[in-house]
Amino acid sequence: MKLPWKKENAAHKASGGGKRRSFDLKAALTTRAVRVGGYSVAAAAIVIAIIVAANALVRALPAQWTQFDTTSSQLFSISDQTESIVGSLETPVTIHWIVQSGQEDATLETLLERYQALSENLTVEKVDPVVSPTFLEQYDVGSVYNNSLIVESEARYRYVDYYDIYEYDYTNYYTTGSVDMNFAGEGAITSAVSYVVNDDLPKVYTLTGHGEGSLSSDFQSAAEQDNMEFEELSLLSAETVPEDADCVLILAPQSDIADVELTALQAYLDGGGRLLLITDPPQEGAELTNLETLMAGYGVHAVDGIVVEEDQANYAMGLPYYLLPDIGYHTITSPLRDEGYYVLLPIAQGLTVDEELPEGVSVTELLTTSANAFSKAAGWSMATYEREEGDADGPFALAVAATKEIDDETQSQVVWVSSSALVDDETSQRVAGGNQDFFLNCISWMCEQEESISIRAKSLSYEYLTMDSATASQLSLLITGVLPLGYFACGIVIWVRRKRR
Repeated sequence: MKLPWKKENAAHKASGGGKRRSFDLKAALTTRAVRVGGYSVAAAAIVIAIIVAANALVRALPAQWTQFDTTSSQLFSISDQTESIVGSLETPVTIHWIVQSGQEDATLETLLERYQALSENLTVEKVDPVVSPTFLEQYDVGSVYNNSLIVESEARYRYVDYYDIYEYDYTNYYTTGSVDMNFAGEGAITSAVSYVVNDDLPKVYTLTGHGEGSLSSDFQSAAEQDNMEFEELSLLSAETVPEDADCVLILAPQSDIADVELTALQAYLDGGGRLLLITDPPQEGAELTNLETLMAGYGVHAVDGIVVEEDQANYAMGLPYYLLPDIGYHTITSPLRDEGYYVLLPIAQGLTVDEELPEGVSVTELLTTSANAFSKAAGWSMATYEREEGDADGPFALAVAATKEIDDETQSQVVWVSSSALVDDETSQRVAGGNQDFFLNCISWMCEQEESISIRAKSLSYEYLTMDSATASQLSLLITGVLPLGYFACGIVIWVRRKRR
């Protein structure tokens, strides 16, 4: 009886087998299939490593290099002014972004990333008020809304409310029922950064005691965004203009200043002071004699009456006294001219400039009427817009900027605007904020604020691409017909070339 293993061994010998063949690992690893597979794995590993490294590199690059602004209003583009202010920071500034996790505003987040990329001295720190409930106790900011900001330096801080970042424009509400939303994040943040790093903030004193008007909340907020500080001044009690005054504002006085106030203002200007005077055509019996005497020292005089325009290009709304003046050349007006804005001045008084000015005085006419304008001598009592006997012929200036050289290093500056409608909200809105820009530029020039914050809000309203039917048909044919056929033809050419190899 043969054992099973012997039977198997005999079969093995019968088949020609002698020695048992061992597995050759080296030979297996050097086959063509393994080599090709190894090259593929190595290539894939290298590609993955390159992708990971590239992603890490891109994440380390500044946001403006890796994120492109394709919005129609350039929502995420940073202005040159912001780049100048933030890029030149010499002291650390921290922007505390107060937001609950998961409720971040995507538009604001993108903008903050771009700010952080501008300077090593600016840091954005996200603070969740739920996780850190005591964080806000160190700041006197009242109620804080989600996605608000606290911009802080070693010297001071400023709270930027979320509702200051988004603005609502009701200009068209009563005609179309629509409300436009604007994104004002850049202006608010840049203003706050400038505020916390500047020790010397311009101070404007507003004269009181003569029935003067007051700035609206919009104009006040805009001036504060330019980091202007306002304080009331009574020259009847103070007798002199404070030494820390960068500018004095006299806004639409209803009565004249007293002799003692005239003396105080003359002394202030003789010492290199700055004055912004905004007046209206005086009511009957309410002449501004002392104020006009002050301005006569700069060679500028007021014409009796109210200006009326005959040139339709220089008035608005079909009303000849709603003046759209020509804009002159000056540091104050350059931004308006460059951007194509208007200034609207309803009910204004004409101003004239002497041909021979006092010694050391120079005057620039900022806003002027056409040559066809005239001044209605009847003033507030006029019954017609037609030219009558006694009316003064134009052209007139409606705003002037005057300087007087005091000595080699000192000069006084005066701006006179002859209509208080300049600072009226509704009037300014009719010219897309041109009046407000002009007002702020006047103060900035006198306060020597070359870096004033004049960054406009950006519209978030939808913009539609409108085209005629022929263009739409051509684009449809291109997308659904020409391009697919082109891809198909390229595929056939590639296939034929490979077949011939």
